[in-house]
Amino acid sequence: METLSIRIKIGDREYPMKVKAEDEAKIRHAGKLINDKIKRYREEFGLDDRQDLLAMVAFDAVVESMEQNLLNSEDSELIKSNIERINQQLESLL
Repeated sequence: METLSIRIKIGDREYPMKVKAEDEAKIRHAGKLINDKIKRYREEFGLDDRQDLLAMVAFDAVVESMEQNLLNSEDSELIKSNIERINQQLESLL
């Protein structure tokens, strides 16, 4: 497992990281998404305080994660009920 030493710029700071080679693109993309949100909040709300901007981005990320978890849970329940229905149909045919 090869690791790379990279630097990710978030806001106005660079952070050194050691990442798996296969994760590099994903990590860099995550940094870009964070910086895009920082820029959007800076423009929308006229904020320049780095801590406020990062807090808003973190809050936004948690809300998105919660929404995705809810969708995943609903999808899992739908899949489970469909499998149960199919199993019942198969059992009735046997």
